Amino acid sequence: MTPEDLAHLRRARDLMDREYAAPLDVPTMARAALMSPSHFARQFRAAYGETPYGYLMTRRIERAKALLRLGTKSVTEVCVEVGCTSLGSFSARFTELVGETPSAYRARSHEALAGVPGCRLSGLTRPSRFREAPGPRPA
Repeated sequence: MTPEDLAHLRRARDLMDREYAAPLDVPTMARAALMSPSHFARQFRAAYGETPYGYLMTRRIERAKALLRLGTKSVTEVCVEVGCTSLGSFSARFTELVGETPSAYRARSHEALAGVPGCRLSGLTRPSRFREAPGPRPA
């Protein structure tokens, strides 16, 4: 992959970071990267280790976590605000990435994060689809 290709992919990734709540699809993201949709999807996965849709959903869940920590909006309101159209899909993806339902996440205390600066908080609370491998199995 050339440095030029990476610059184009970063343009699409920046679009997803900035416009996560907008109805983005692969053709729209590919246009931002100046690539065909299928080439863009392959190149994005090769460069970032996940599909464009997976990256976008991770950003949406990251923002949803911040909104749920505030506790001022319902799960449905947060779902819509971050750009998801299906509460069921949002809840399933949230649970997959975070390890608990959006309602459970919203209900629990987040006081431990109160003193953490925002620049560190985003890294600490960023959802990830990559988890540690389980330990060795008992013999």
